[in-house]
Amino acid sequence: MATFKQLEDIIAWQKARILCSELKQEFRILVSARDFELNNQLKSSSGSVMDNIAEGFGRMGNNEFKNFLTIAHGSLMEVLSQLYRSYDCEYIPAERLSFLKSLVNEVSRLIRSLIQHLADSELKGIKFK
Repeated sequence: MATFKQLEDIIAWQKARILCSELKQEFRILVSARDFELNNQLKSSSGSVMDNIAEGFGRMGNNEFKNFLTIAHGSLMEVLSQLYRSYDCEYIPAERLSFLKSLVNEVSRLIRSLIQHLADSELKGIKFK
């Protein structure tokens, strides 16, 4: 496994947390627009990004970690799709969409880099020692 000692050391998780925090504004907008379904989906998928990185790390094996990272990345793409839906419904302006897309792209790059790092590593994870 990568040389992380604790969850908070993982930059992909840190940035996913920032993304979740940034989305608070969108949650308020969606609630005030009474689009509870989209609000719940955005909350769930954005939380899932963080949570799947955490769960994969907690499994203490590279293969499981990679699997959960791919799930996290899938949830991240759901977030992106939901942001486009929010934009298309005129809940968020183009500038805000652009800013949030840049965060999504950064988290995506970090997750994909971590997956590649784990794939290239000869270590299996601490549970195999």
